[in-house]
Amino acid sequence: MTYKTFNSERLHLRPTSKEDAEFIYHLVNTPKWIKYVGDRNINSSKDARDYIGMKMLPQLERLGFGNFTLIRLSDKAKIGTCGMYDREGTDGFDIGYALLPDYENQGYASEAAKKLMEVSFSEFNIKRLSAFTTKDHRASIKLLEKLGFKVKGTLDFPDDEEELLHYRIDL
Repeated sequence: MTYKTFNSERLHLRPTSKEDAEFIYHLVNTPKWIKYVGDRNINSSKDARDYIGMKMLPQLERLGFGNFTLIRLSDKAKIGTCGMYDREGTDGFDIGYALLPDYENQGYASEAAKKLMEVSFSEFNIKRLSAFTTKDHRASIKLLEKLGFKVKGTLDFPDDEEELLHYRIDL
């Protein structure tokens, strides 16, 4: 099946595939990923390939969207991910983003999230997005508020040790 891809001013967003295993292996083992998202015990490209197959592709196949790999248009570098996730225990879809350290603080997460917010309504008929972050993740909080998300409260996910801030936006 062919899935939708999108371009923003500086990025190409395409669904993450098993071909991204090496990139995903590096991304999920960055200090910020481990601190703010959690250790996924991905210790090799093979583990990343399995993770993509078990955790990312099923939603893509079911809904036509999920995790997108962010590719910089200027040099085709894979710089991060952004996606809309059908997360159990939430009302609607959860938007999330992560970048390799070399690409942080350059507006890429904002650009990718804005594009996915736009297409979530126009292409996928999603009317509400949520986002979750730890109370100490200042950069994520700042970005969510810049994007127009409002705090709705806190939430405890069964597998998370920390209470998370719950943000939401109605599109």
